[in-house]
Amino acid sequence: MTHRAISSRRPSMIRAALRTLRTHRLRFSMPALAVLLGVAFVTGSLIYSESVSTAVTRAQTNSQPDASVKITPNQSAASSSGTPQLDDSLLQRLRTLPGASAARGTAEGPSFLVGSDGTLVGDLNQAAGLNYVPDRTDKDPRYPLTAGRGPHTTGEIAVDRQSADRAGYQVGDQVRIVVNGTAQNVRLVGTFTAQDSRTATGGTLTAFDTRTAQQQFSSPGSYSAITLTAADGTPQTQLAEQTQKLLPSGFRAETRADLDAEAASSSDNQKLTTLLLGFAGIALFVSTFLVANTFTMLSAARAREHALLRAVGATRKYVMRQVLAEAAIIGTAASIAGYILGIGVAALLSSLFGVTAGPTAALQILSATPVLTALAVGIGVTVLSAYLPARRAAAVAPVAALRTSEPPTTASLRHRNITGLAVTVFGALLVAASVGSQSLLFGAVPILLTGLIILTPLLALGATGLLRSPLTRLAGIRGKLAVENARRNPRRTAATATTLMVGLAMITAVTVVVTSINRMDEQDADRSMTSDLRITAADFAEIGNGTAARIARLADAEAVTPVIRTDFNLSVGNSLTTTAVNPTTVQRLAPVTVREGSLDRLDRGIAVTEKTAATHGWRLGSKVTGTLSEAGTKTTLPIVAIYDGPDTLTPVLISDKALPRTTNTEQRPRIESVLVRAAHGQTAALKKKIRQALDNPALLVQDRADARAAAAAKSAPFLNIMYAMLSVTVLIGALGVVNTMGMAVFERVREIGLLRALGLDRRRIGSVLRLESITVSLLGSALGLIAGTAIGAAAVLGQEGVPLAIPWDRALLFFLATAAIGVLASLWPGRQAANIPMLKAITTDTE
Repeated sequence: MTHRAISSRRPSMIRAALRTLRTHRLRFSMPALAVLLGVAFVTGSLIYSESVSTAVTRAQTNSQPDASVKITPNQSAASSSGTPQLDDSLLQRLRTLPGASAARGTAEGPSFLVGSDGTLVGDLNQAAGLNYVPDRTDKDPRYPLTAGRGPHTTGEIAVDRQSADRAGYQVGDQVRIVVNGTAQNVRLVGTFTAQDSRTATGGTLTAFDTRTAQQQFSSPGSYSAITLTAADGTPQTQLAEQTQKLLPSGFRAETRADLDAEAASSSDNQKLTTLLLGFAGIALFVSTFLVANTFTMLSAARAREHALLRAVGATRKYVMRQVLAEAAIIGTAASIAGYILGIGVAALLSSLFGVTAGPTAALQILSATPVLTALAVGIGVTVLSAYLPARRAAAVAPVAALRTSEPPTTASLRHRNITGLAVTVFGALLVAASVGSQSLLFGAVPILLTGLIILTPLLALGATGLLRSPLTRLAGIRGKLAVENARRNPRRTAATATTLMVGLAMITAVTVVVTSINRMDEQDADRSMTSDLRITAADFAEIGNGTAARIARLADAEAVTPVIRTDFNLSVGNSLTTTAVNPTTVQRLAPVTVREGSLDRLDRGIAVTEKTAATHGWRLGSKVTGTLSEAGTKTTLPIVAIYDGPDTLTPVLISDKALPRTTNTEQRPRIESVLVRAAHGQTAALKKKIRQALDNPALLVQDRADARAAAAAKSAPFLNIMYAMLSVTVLIGALGVVNTMGMAVFERVREIGLLRALGLDRRRIGSVLRLESITVSLLGSALGLIAGTAIGAAAVLGQEGVPLAIPWDRALLFFLATAAIGVLASLWPGRQAANIPMLKAITTDTE
């Protein structure tokens, strides 16, 4: 058959590819499954991310439907007490603008809803309180009521319907809320619906009457924002320009279009998408080794088939295209199945990253981007992975191809070893250099892993050489056979080990970093825990102003002080971190040593550490002029004491009573914690009394053990998510081991028959494959642990103050788990080998 004849019969090539896939369906199942998992991860990430982004953007767009222009303080001016406020007088002036049909003042801030079970409801970062603005019908068009009425007085609230259902409340119930760090009981008088991005992401909305909301979140008569509704025929931009001219300095007017565009480009969702796609990329990267290894092994097994094609006139291009056609068909099937599985992955991600008991975004399963990406990624990865094996299959001469295999020449392996050694050394140097420059780490990691991947055949020969003697002594001839089989084709062994190495390296690196951060957090908890008990606020919550005083009135509370963090600004760009405490009790609650002066006079001055005094040339009695962050005017304070103390109480102390008082809720000082000393032996009893007295689930009452446990538990959810994401990569690595061992059985039919004829029974044949599988798995495990530890150590050492902590217990667990993977991966191939009839094996024309 001539080249022209073969090239003119393209459909026959497709039929031949389909026939080959049917014949070797078991051999192709593992690479197809690996690509399927990678595609599912990618499409699931895209479906979930697009769905969340669409839901949040839609909620943001639909929320505040009456807002054409929004006025808010500039970021730089928001914290300045000298900035004019958005008050009632400004609201009235804005209502008179010719292009505005209505104006609305908004008073908003954090407000937490306590459920009927005593726990906080929803995502605390999205828990908000707001003012209910009724119209002439006593209804707020922005928040349509579903039951009851709007709040009228301080003791009444309305809550969005979803939150009320989650909390287990109905209209008329007594409800507990936490605002400004203080828990209070109010009556639920109504529920409403809300098109709001906060409720779309699992938050809660609590509505107060306007006067109460102003007292809680800003100051009497003022607002946190003002929105204008454009009159018919007035463009948003024109109204914004008119509004900006009327505003005092420090405020900005933004159009609704600008606000919607800002919501659509939410950085949080983009970061999550990037993270998920990064893990999906790692899974696909590992899949390429499994696909390439499969086609390489099949090319050797099908050498005669390719030789016959060449002998009857097929060109190299024809053979190559046939192999790539097989890869394309596998990729297409894996892409379609992967997309279907990706819908389930998206649902899993929605439950994994969503808020517990909160609303979930509706999945957009037929979005164009995930569909096209699934096909492009699945087919592209499979075809590219099969490209080099296809070239090797096409490059073999017809006569040489009649052999069952063609081992790589020493020269080609030698060149690969030299290249791999150079890349590995370069990557290792970059990882070491990244200790001083963390930005280098992102480039150093792929270079190091690439070098190890290239060098793995040489490492496989070295490792198996070391294992030959101990395995022979341990398992006799079976151990020797297992090692020699692993050494027979170092490229194949390397490709199989690599699939495990990459995933385990990432897991180990993440574990090293998280363990080190845990150690730092525990040390910080120990250093900061200077008292018997400490009260802190849950994330996004705060401690109320009267909390310390309420605790001080309890029996067995010998000493109590609030710890309030602020700044003492000496000049522009020069400030000192200042801690406000109770001067009469602080020395009994923390190891504060006064070198000169006395803290008894702290109400009339400040205390500074010896180091701070030496740096600025201050002495006892020196006058220090500056501005406290909460105050708008300069003040001059004398130094009344020079001291040494823990990091949490340095470098400047001031009395909590000396802090300026303000009616503006946003500008009041925030209490970082409350330190408590219990009467001797009464720590546990006092902790219980404090919890009962405060009755506030947003406040954490901790002793030393609680503080260490809380510090260690911070990273647990993150680490579990990382393990869940990377476990897909390890699963693909396990499939690689199963695939290699299964293909080895098909290649070694005659060898297995001869071993059976020489006296090895079925159980011992299975043990040979099991030992070989364990050898390959542990090679990948060792490389992954070493590389991952190095990467994780470089990331940790580049962070100031983070101690390096190697999790040896988890490293041992990973190593043993990899050995278990080797055992499990050999079960099916071992059963297949044991079931081969002896006579058939001896007479077969394969190895």
